[in-house]
Amino acid sequence: MRVPPYHQKPGWQRFFAGIVIGALLSWFIFLFQFGVLQENQIRKITQQEDEIKDLKKSKDILIEDMQKLNDENKNKLKIQDFKVDFANKKNFDLSSLNLHHMKTAVIEDLNSLIGQDIQTVSQNKQLLFRTIENSVYELDDKKYRLKIHTVFFDTTLEITLNIEQVK
Repeated sequence: MRVPPYHQKPGWQRFFAGIVIGALLSWFIFLFQFGVLQENQIRKITQQEDEIKDLKKSKDILIEDMQKLNDENKNKLKIQDFKVDFANKKNFDLSSLNLHHMKTAVIEDLNSLIGQDIQTVSQNKQLLFRTIENSVYELDDKKYRLKIHTVFFDTTLEITLNIEQVK
């Protein structure tokens, strides 16, 4: 068996030359596009690395500042949350929704105390008592007033209230 002599026919020579030239052109185009994409990826990675370094520096600065503030305020506890409970809620025929509305209204009145020192709030507890006891809460066309039963000062300010109906 014999291989046909394609090297003598000019049509086949152009075909094979076109294949070789096309392969070389496509290889160079691929290398160019791959290089451009890699360059963009490298640029993006370096920008992200710089941003990460800046963020780590700012995080470290914020942590140092927070530690300094914690050291300064180590002996000062602050109020973080409220717990409101009603001692005589069974004496009144109030739904749990109405009790919830009353509780949220009391908490809204006390929200200005969040973040204050427990010592300062305990010294000014008469102001706290007046704030709660002088407020009138209206539910279902009835007016209610709250009297403070017990108060416990901790990071969570626990208040037990008595409900009284205003006539």
